Amino acid sequence: RVALSFDFPFYGHYLKQITIATGGFIFTGDVTHRMLTTTQYIAPLMANFDPSHSKDSTVQYLDNGEVFVVQWERVRLPGKESEGAFTFQAALYKTGRITFSYRDIPLSLDEIGSAEHPVKAGLSDAFLVMSPTSQSPDGAQQTIYEYHRVEISMTKITNLSAVELTPLPTCLQHDSCEHCLSSNRTSGCSWCNVLQR
Repeated sequence: RVALSFDFPFYGHYLKQITIATGGFIFTGDVTHRMLTTTQYIAPLMANFDPSHSKDSTVQYLDNGEVFVVQWERVRLPGKESEGAFTFQAALYKTGRITFSYRDIPLSLDEIGSAEHPVKAGLSDAFLVMSPTSQSPDGAQQTIYEYHRVEISMTKITNLSAVELTPLPTCLQHDSCEHCLSSNRTSGCSWCNVLQR
């Protein structure tokens, strides 16, 4: 888990911290759960990568206050180590823009296989609802609702390629009541005096 030096706008809310996974993705949720790889992620290339297969493999990050970059370098797939190492990055910009950069993709992604671990590229967000259960009045059942997903075609991910994701305008861009009410970039917004957003 890593605290960001800036608030990253993601799906209409701000992320203050993220979790970097060795499996080629960033988990954006607050609560770790068994559906980690299916609901709240930023994934340049989610797969069953295991950095322990090679002492040359690393997962590193850099945060300079304007952009947060995660790099999966020379990571390999269990059972396919001889196919080669993958090197790719995800960059989260303070503006909400996201770029995925691919340097080394040694095999076609449809050859990876997703029997043991999902293989995907893109974004997803969800929300968690806690509701009381009849079995335990003190306990609560957690239900996760995925409300949006962006999937990147696996055919677009090749050596020396990149994908850029630019967010649509949201109410988060308004920093005053006047700006909110007069904006023609977003519709249906209303100013909240409590949050000052």
